[in-house]
Amino acid sequence: MLNAKIFDDISAKLSQAAESGPAKDIEKNVRALLTQGFSKLDLVTREEFDIQSQVLLRTREQLTALEARVAELEAQQPPK
Repeated sequence: MLNAKIFDDISAKLSQAAESGPAKDIEKNVRALLTQGFSKLDLVTREEFDIQSQVLLRTREQLTALEARVAELEAQQPPK
């Protein structure tokens, strides 16, 4: 029981030191650099990508239906 309390105390102190130490500052700076770099790229969110994929799928379905309709109408037309 005593050993578990000692390990809990050490773990808590290490966590506290990591949160307030230079590692936290480095993490914050790296995040800022990555955010700045990603903002310069022309990226979209996953949600936007999924929405555009659905729009493209519907467009393909409509195109296929229209192609079939045109072929049907052309087949009904008398030959020249």
